[in-house]
This record gives sequence, C-alpha cells and structure tokens, in this order.
Amino acid sequence: MLFNSITFGIFIIAVFILYYLVPNKYRWSFLLLASYVFYMNLHIGYGILLFATTVLTYTLALKIEKADSAQQKKYCLLSGILPLVLILLIYKLGSPVINQLNSLIDTRRLSMQPITLRILLPAGISFYFFQSMGYLIDVYRGKISAEKHFGYYALFVSFFPQLLAGPIGRADSLLPQYKKEHPFQYDKVTYGLKLMAWGYFKKLVIADVFAQTVDRLYNNVHSYVGLAFIVVTIMFAIEIYCDFSGYSDIAIGCAKLFGIDLMANFKSPYFSFSIKEFWSRWHISLSTWFRDYVYIPLGGNRVSKWRHCLNLMITFLVSGFWHGSSMTYLMWGGLHGLLQIIETFLYPRTKDVKTANRSERFQKRRHWWQLPLTFILLCFTWIFFRANTLSDAVWVISRLFWDASRPLNYLQTAVVCLELSPIAAIGMTLSVVLLGVYDYAALKCDVIATFSKQKCFVRWPVYILLLATIALFAPKGVATEFIYFQF
Repeated sequence: MLFNSITFGIFIIAVFILYYLVPNKYRWSFLLLASYVFYMNLHIGYGILLFATTVLTYTLALKIEKADSAQQKKYCLLSGILPLVLILLIYKLGSPVINQLNSLIDTRRLSMQPITLRILLPAGISFYFFQSMGYLIDVYRGKISAEKHFGYYALFVSFFPQLLAGPIGRADSLLPQYKKEHPFQYDKVTYGLKLMAWGYFKKLVIADVFAQTVDRLYNNVHSYVGLAFIVVTIMFAIEIYCDFSGYSDIAIGCAKLFGIDLMANFKSPYFSFSIKEFWSRWHISLSTWFRDYVYIPLGGNRVSKWRHCLNLMITFLVSGFWHGSSMTYLMWGGLHGLLQIIETFLYPRTKDVKTANRSERFQKRRHWWQLPLTFILLCFTWIFFRANTLSDAVWVISRLFWDASRPLNYLQTAVVCLELSPIAAIGMTLSVVLLGVYDYAALKCDVIATFSKQKCFVRWPVYILLLATIALFAPKGVATEFIYFQF
C-alpha cells in the first residue's frame, strides 16, 4: 500500500476515524492490527517474516535481561542479530538475480501463485530489521529494559507509518508513547496533516516530475553528453531528497494523527557546509544508527587517527552495501568515507589546547564557498548512486564537459537532450525555489508551526494553492514507488 495511492487515502481516513472511536485501552491493539493490514496488503507473506522477527527479538531481549553471565547475554544477542544479518546479506547479494527472475516472470506472464519470487524481496525489511537489532543491542548494553508486553513491542516493530522506509525508531522513545493515552488533539492532528501535505508536494510535484527526465537520461546514458548530465545530476539530487524526505514528512505527519512523535529524519541537508554536517542532516535515523551500532563499536574517533579513518571508511562502505551490492553503491559509500577522511585532516584532532581551540574555531567559521563546494561534491557522489552500472557512471563523468570549449553548442545540446518545454522548466524552477525557501527558513524555525500562527486569510490561500498544485501537476496514472522502498 503506497502512501501516494488512493487505497492508502481510504485506509488512513478509516483508521483515523476508528482510532478515536475505539476506547483508549484498545487503541494500541487497533494500531497493531492496522499495521499488519497495511503491510500484508503488499503481500500476505510479508506479515509472516515481520511476525517471526518480532517473536525472535522479543524473546531474546527477555533472555538477555535474565541471563546470569556476560557470555550468556552475548550468546542471546548474537542469536538474534546473526539471523537478521544473514537474511539481509542474502537479500542484498541475491536481489540482482531475483530481480532478473522477476523480470522474466513478468515478460513471460508466468503464474507463480500462491507464492511468487517477490516474497523474497519484502518491502521495508532493512528498516524493521535495523530497528529490531537496535532494540536488542540497547537491551544488551543496559540502556533500556526489555519490553515485557508483547503487543506493545509488536507495535514498535510494525507501526505502519514508519514500517516501509523509516524513520528508524528507538525503543526508549517510541515504546513509552504506545503505552500512553492519546486523546484527540486538534493542533497536533492539523500539524500532521500540513506536514503530510508538504511531503506529498515534495514527492508528487517535485520528485516524480524530475524523475521523468532523470530516468530518461540515466537509463540511456550513451545517447547523451555534456551539460545535460550536469543538469540531470542536480535534478536527481533534488529528486532523491524530495522523494525520501517527502516520505519521511508523510510518515511523521501520519504518526502525529495518532498522537505519536517520530524522530526528524531530514534537516535541510543541502544547506550543509561540509560532508560531515550533511550526514548530521540527511537520513538522520539511519546515519545515527550506523554511528551508534557500527562506528562507535569500532572505536569511533577515540583511537589513533589512522584507525579513526579506517572506522569511517568501514562505516560508509557498510552504508553503501546496505543500499545494494552493486559496485555503484559501494563506490558511493566509499567516496563519502573518503571525503569524511579528508575532512578529518582538514580539521585535525589534537591534545594541544591552543591548537584544538584554533581548529575548533576554524570548523565553526563558515565561508560562503563551502556551501556550493559541498553540494558539488554531493552531486558527484550521486552520479554513482543513480547510475545503473559502474561503466555508466564513468561514461557520465567523462562526458560532463563534452564540447564545453564551445559554450553555445554546449548549452544548445543540453536544451535538446533535456527536452523540457519553457512551461515545464519554469514550473520546475519555481518548485525548487519554494523548496529552498522552506528549507532555509527551517534552519531557524519550525516553518509549519510558525506559519500556522498567521491570520486565516494568509494561511488558507496558501493551503488551497498547495493542494491544488498537488492535484493539478502531480503525474497521473499508477502511483510511483518511493525510491527507498528498494532498500
């Protein structure tokens, strides 16, 4: 059930109404039921793996807490983590083969009922696996107590707004919320609806529209050269941001309808002055997960400089592999690791107080050129992320400045390749300007909360215009999947 489908619109209205009609003490169980209906709507078999994951991690967390020795605790932890990691490895390494088989099935129109090969690629598996593993590790570390109530824990793993693509929740934040009573709060519900509307605008009006041009060029790179690749790579940077942050906005807003607060997942990432700052603003729930459960256990930055660099590279290579086993994703992760390592030498750690203070001041001093430089570096790494193969990425990079010595031809070729009408180009530009204004304002305040305090004759025309834009300019036809569903 996609967030941008009519089915979900009907589903969320029905769940919202019934949720506040159900007595308080049964609302958690109603949300649990709704979450399984939501997930099994994609494929009934998905619910089996979700339930098995829940039972496994719930049981082992209790055993960890009751274990008499450190060795027993470690054994229980590994008994929970290793099966999940193994399934993820099979999923990541086997997905290219399975995708080919699925394509063959579609082409030949073969029937594989009642169970098809698609069940081997369950949507959202990485996200709820990571959430479950994080819970086990936190119990093992003594950071939280194991949840005794199976129902609350099952809801923690399966809560439908975040199930398919995050944000990856933490038990210490979410479990207490599921146990509280959540009376209808007008301000919270309307805030959630406004955040969802903004998320739909980013997904339908920006990401899906940009994707049409991006996909056409990147799926046939050998037919294009020059400035068109620069433009379309920038378009992809905007597309993936709007697609994924749009999903996160919808998920966070949807959770607020039921009184649940999910963690923020994006904080104006393209206004970052360094790669390190970018990762503190981009996909925050995943980046902090890798920080807490991969980077810090490796030693973090509390080791020698060279070991610190190795820890950074390992973490980002794991992040790249999490996105897929293709060399393009590994290159993307490796480049981010390399850029982070370069920054550690630009901003060195030292025990000398004067040098440390000077280095800290240098890091805090922001120069205007750092912002575009960081964005250029990010766009360069996005080439590998978007390219279908490593050879396609190399082709794109080698042709970025093809015929640039003749500026007029360079520009004319790009116009021909992009095939954008003046109206489409103006519409895209205006949508990106609006996105930039929103994200810049979000650096200083909660835009939705601040705007909600304006007079009704100021607010309502904007609301109507936003909804009308979504209805009129969003691509028509079958709902497109969110990019991060494939991860």
